[in-house]
Amino acid sequence: MSSSQHPVALRIERALRLDRSVSGPTKLLAIVMFLPLIDGIFPALILAGGIDTVAGVVQVGLLVFGGSATLAVILAEMDGTPREQAKVVLLVAAGLLPLAAIEAALAPTIASVLDLVIFERFAALVIAAVAAKTASARIGEYLPSAGVIVGLGFVASVDPAGAELVFVPDPTTIVRAIAAAGVGVAFALGVALFGPWLRENLDIDRFRFGSAVALGVLPLTLLDVTPDQAPLAVLIVAGVLAFDPGGTAESDAADGAVANGGRDSSDRWTADRGEDAESDRATDSEREPWL
Repeated sequence: MSSSQHPVALRIERALRLDRSVSGPTKLLAIVMFLPLIDGIFPALILAGGIDTVAGVVQVGLLVFGGSATLAVILAEMDGTPREQAKVVLLVAAGLLPLAAIEAALAPTIASVLDLVIFERFAALVIAAVAAKTASARIGEYLPSAGVIVGLGFVASVDPAGAELVFVPDPTTIVRAIAAAGVGVAFALGVALFGPWLRENLDIDRFRFGSAVALGVLPLTLLDVTPDQAPLAVLIVAGVLAFDPGGTAESDAADGAVANGGRDSSDRWTADRGEDAESDRATDSEREPWL
């Protein structure tokens, strides 16, 4: 079970445990980072114009490919030295970047059969749903999956009359897609390399909630309700608020003391209490045989 209790990471981890052939923190990280490509979130963002600007590329990379789920898996699940964890991230990147480029290359062809105005609304809806699932596991139980929302958006916005199924990739879109995935990889690398320091100074769950808020703002930028840089600003504020020097270490030490039952400070007292408890139970059994 993920130490960070991240709803997305927990849900994926439970699914992995059902399939014993697929397990381990490395595969968990790969699935978390590949999930936007698998469930259609990233293609939906491309079609909705989510990476048309530099700010959009950075925000999609940090919030969709990086984000709190990636951070939680690396900090709470992965073992090994920072260099070993960085190698795992690069291994994941070797498959992530080409697949992002392929989906971006197909985007113009898909766009030719869709009413993008309608589809943008569904893209905003799917990001809002992911934000809600990130913030609360209970809310996520009542929301449809991202793939279902994207599929419904495709059906609702398809426009066969204007269909032109011609494969004409847009090099600019491909470069932006690779850049967005690259930002996510850079984020994961930074977390891996600075993992020991982050574990001592960052509240993972507080950052998770902040990134969920930033994700919730992202759909508003797709609909031109808020400035393009708003999600990035919210994420920066979330990172600052999640900064908690020494708090994590002190909390872990306190939890360890509770879990040890105070044995470190009074082993003899604990042993004596155990003997007294056994004696009390024996006396009670003699007085009341039905116990």
